Amino acid sequence: MKKEEQVYFNLILFHAVLGFLVYLFPFVSKIYGYAIFIVGFFYVLKKQNKGNEALIVAAYVVGSEVFLRMTGGNPTYEISKYGVMVFIFMGMYYSGFSKSATPYWIFLLLLVPGVVLTTFVLNFDTNMKNAIAFNISGPVCLAVASIYTYRRKIPLEQMNAILLSMGLPIVACMVYLTFYTPRLQDIITSTQSNAQASGGFGPNQVATVLGLGMFIFFSRTILESRTKFMLALNLLIAVNMSYRGMVTFSRGGMITGLLMIILLLLFLYYKSNYTGRVKLNYILVFIGVAMVVTWTYTSFQTGGLIDKRYANQDARGRAKESNFTGREDVALGEINAFLNNPIFGVGVGKGVEVRKAETGDGTLSHDEITRMLAEHGSLGIVGLLILFFTPLVLYVENKFNMFLLCFLAFWFLTINHAAMRTAAPAFVYSLSLLNVYFEKKG
Repeated sequence: MKKEEQVYFNLILFHAVLGFLVYLFPFVSKIYGYAIFIVGFFYVLKKQNKGNEALIVAAYVVGSEVFLRMTGGNPTYEISKYGVMVFIFMGMYYSGFSKSATPYWIFLLLLVPGVVLTTFVLNFDTNMKNAIAFNISGPVCLAVASIYTYRRKIPLEQMNAILLSMGLPIVACMVYLTFYTPRLQDIITSTQSNAQASGGFGPNQVATVLGLGMFIFFSRTILESRTKFMLALNLLIAVNMSYRGMVTFSRGGMITGLLMIILLLLFLYYKSNYTGRVKLNYILVFIGVAMVVTWTYTSFQTGGLIDKRYANQDARGRAKESNFTGREDVALGEINAFLNNPIFGVGVGKGVEVRKAETGDGTLSHDEITRMLAEHGSLGIVGLLILFFTPLVLYVENKFNMFLLCFLAFWFLTINHAAMRTAAPAFVYSLSLLNVYFEKKG
């Protein structure tokens, strides 16, 4: 085994063992959670961000967030978003930030009126600080990270290192779920999302991070597997993450991960020459077979219920009335709130109170787009347009960033079904703004 392979295998093995240890001794998760921020801080401090270590550590924080939440390892529930911002600020201190990131300064300013309005409209018994922080931390994290990454030049090798850093904690999560989850035949009796197959945590967030991990290791299967051993290892991890994600019975994260893989393959196929396409064809067949086998195995393990879940049927095979488990009612209520308050919206965090007063349902929004409309009004629309079109403009300028459309798709689809509950959509979005180039060696 070559040195490069050995180092990579050791990293994977360490995180696999970590996942098992957290399952055996839950207190290990607390140690791990604190260690990430302490070690990460001194790592960036020592390296002075000469190799974009701030992004590497921030990526690790993002990848570990859901695992730490489900195992109680995070010092505080929302710390990952703030941790990302701290490391990004460290990166800014050592390496500066783009002076031309005007769109994201404007986006930050557009958030201010909604926050100010909140101080006047929230109910007296509502914890104002928590209500604002819960809803605004995601967009602010996105803006801060984007100001740092906007048009920042980075070699493809470092981009792959950032993605690996994000993927390693997901390996630990995958192994933990393997040991935590009871026999599927005993727990899966319907086509509803299943918390027991999600580490006792929210299936939506777990499937989202597993879908991201699936993409990361499928991309490494294609781009970073220089030997048969590396190919087999990366494919094995990607397939396992696919399986673990599917048995959560939460569809959004897995569909998003699959679309990201398709976008990457289309990009590579379009950019490759004849020889490259021939090699890619072999890899595509290999991956295609692996995915079909994974789906078939999952269908067998769930007694065919996974097929019905993705066909939007109940356990008896009857079509469900709602395609989105009732979330469309929340989204419709937020659209109505926007129509009634079209300029500044109802205020950050006020959407839940309005919904509860009108319908008695205090369900939190799963859709960041309709939340932005309801709570920020027309300013929210302008902000969303900035976020959507700015990366596309950069893509026209730099078409070498093979991940740009994948990252943008992840952000857009994730905020449609999981809002910005985690740091992942904010941080992954910011990576789409990097100016990736190929660094020739020696």
